[in-house]
Amino acid sequence: MWMLPAALQEVTREPRLSVTRPLYTPEQKKRRDESGWTLVQGLLAPLQFLVFLVSLALVLRTLTTGEGLALATASVIAKTLVLYVIMVTGSIWEKVVFGRYLFAPAFFWEDAVSMIVLALHTLYVLLVLFDLANPTVQLLVALAAYVTYVVNAAQFVLKLRAARLQEHAGLVVAGGAA
Repeated sequence: MWMLPAALQEVTREPRLSVTRPLYTPEQKKRRDESGWTLVQGLLAPLQFLVFLVSLALVLRTLTTGEGLALATASVIAKTLVLYVIMVTGSIWEKVVFGRYLFAPAFFWEDAVSMIVLALHTLYVLLVLFDLANPTVQLLVALAAYVTYVVNAAQFVLKLRAARLQEHAGLVVAGGAA
């Protein structure tokens, strides 16, 4: 374990989220509920999903018909910009709630997959800006980014749903880390 990064060591020591272990301690839940960044994330997440759906349709249209490359490209760039905004504001939210910008134990795996999503979106932008691949390859990279985005979105939805179910069940841990 001594060779693992500190955040990974902490995560590997933490038990998985379970029925008896809430996602948030009472203090973290209070910070989450009082933070304006929670509302920002709550607004940006569905906006990003809407941009994703429109962009996905445009990308698939271009790949199947060969038409609309400029619009598809613009849509992927727009999706990438929204992704960067939600990543930055999400990092601030995580700092407010958990005391670190990324890789808090409660959201370690979601953050890890988010880094892959961000890398693939960034790769797409670089391919377009520097004309490093033909449009089909560029759009296939965008699709790969979108697949990882869907996986990541599902991770967050499942994690937040589990937390909500725990809250409704009245599970609270006094003190301790989430």
